[in-house]
Amino acid sequence: MQTQTLERMESDVRTYSRSFPVVFTKAVNARLTDEDGREYIDFLAGAGTLNYGHNNPELKQALVEYLSSDGIIHGLDFWTAAKRDYLETLEEVILKPRGLDYKIHLPGPTGTNAVEAAIRLARVAKGRHNIVSFTNGFHGVTMGALATTGNRKFREATGGVPTVGAAFVPFDGYLGDGTDTLDYFEKLLGDKSGGLDLPAAVIVETVQGEGGINVASTQWLQRLEGICRANDILLIIDDIQAGCGRTGKFFSFEHAGITPDIVTNSKSLSGLGLPFAHVLMRPELDKWKPGQYNGTFRGFNLAFVTAATAMRKYWSDDTFERDVQRKAGIVEERFTQLAGWISDKGHPASERGRGLMRGIDVGNGELADKITSKAFENGLVIETSGQDGEVVKCLCPLTIPDEDLLEGLDILERSIHEVLA
Repeated sequence: MQTQTLERMESDVRTYSRSFPVVFTKAVNARLTDEDGREYIDFLAGAGTLNYGHNNPELKQALVEYLSSDGIIHGLDFWTAAKRDYLETLEEVILKPRGLDYKIHLPGPTGTNAVEAAIRLARVAKGRHNIVSFTNGFHGVTMGALATTGNRKFREATGGVPTVGAAFVPFDGYLGDGTDTLDYFEKLLGDKSGGLDLPAAVIVETVQGEGGINVASTQWLQRLEGICRANDILLIIDDIQAGCGRTGKFFSFEHAGITPDIVTNSKSLSGLGLPFAHVLMRPELDKWKPGQYNGTFRGFNLAFVTAATAMRKYWSDDTFERDVQRKAGIVEERFTQLAGWISDKGHPASERGRGLMRGIDVGNGELADKITSKAFENGLVIETSGQDGEVVKCLCPLTIPDEDLLEGLDILERSIHEVLA
C-alpha cells in the first residue's frame, strides 16, 4: 500500500488517517474497501455525514442525471431550479408535517459556517453580543463558533488570540445525576451581580457528539426552552451531527417537543457527503441586509439535488424513522452488555446515547484508543469522543443492513475481549 506521498505532503494537522492508516478506494453503504482489497465495516460514516450510507444508489443516480443535463453546479446565491426543488421539498416533507415555519439561510458549505451565521443573526436580531454555550459543547473551529466550543484542544489552536463573545454554563448531567444544572443558569440570569451579560441566544446540542455522546433529557430541554422564552433569549439548536435522522427523528429536538428559534444543519443534510449547510430561523428573525453574510459557496446545487432526493425517499412517511429506532435498540442492548462486561473486568463503563448516536464510556482515552485500534485491525472503523477520548462512539449509517450492523458489533465485542483479556 503506497502511503509515502500522502505522509510526505499532507499537513500534520490530519487526524483520521492516523487512526486508519490505509488508502481507501471504494465504499458502498456501510462498507469501505482499501486498495489491497480488504473490506471494513464503517461505524464512523464520515463523522455522521453519511447517514444514508456511502454512494447511496438513488441519491447518486439523481446527481448523475443532474450533471448529465448540464444543470447549474455553481451559482452563488442565484435562483435555480435545483434550489427551488430543495426548498419546496424541505417545506412539504420536513417542515409542514412538524408544524414548523422557518426561513432558510444558506451560509456556506460547512457546519461551522452555519453556526457562525446563526450566532451573528442572533446578535443582529437581539442587539446583544453574548451567546451562552454549554460545557463539552462543540460548534466548530472558526473564531465565532470556536468561542462557543468547550474543548481546550481546539481553543488553544488560535495562537494566543482570545476567543470572545460566549459564556459557558454546565450541560445536563455535568454536575452529576442529582443536580439540575439549569438552576445555576437561571440563578445567574436573575442575579444582577452574577457576572453574566444577558445573552442574545443560547446554543446547545441535544446530544453532544464530540463532547462524548452526552444526552440532554427531554425535561431539561423543555425547561431550557422555557427559560429562554421567559428571558427574551433565542434558542439555537445545533443539529449538525445529531440531526437528519441520527437520533431516530429528522430533528433531534423533536424528542423533547420543543420549537427552537434557530436551527443549524450540515453533515448529512446533502445525503451523499457533499458539503452543505443551512440555518433555519423563525421568519421574524430574518434581519439580514442583502449581502450582510456572504460567501462564494452558499447554496451548492449538487447538494440541493441529493438533499431533496434524500428527503423524499426517507422522510415522506415514518417507515425509515421506525427502522432507525429499531436498529438503535439493537446497538443500545449490545452496548449495555459490553459496558457491563468491561465493568466486570475492573474498568467502570457505561452505555449512552439516543437513536443511532451511541457510545460506551470506558473511563479513559488510553483504553478507548486500544479498543478502536484493535477494532480497526479486525475490520471495523470506529472512533472515540469525549474530553479525553474516553467514549467509543458509534455513528454507523442509518441504512446499514442488519447483517453488517451485527457483524460490526461482533467485531467490536471481540476487540474489547482481546484488549482486556
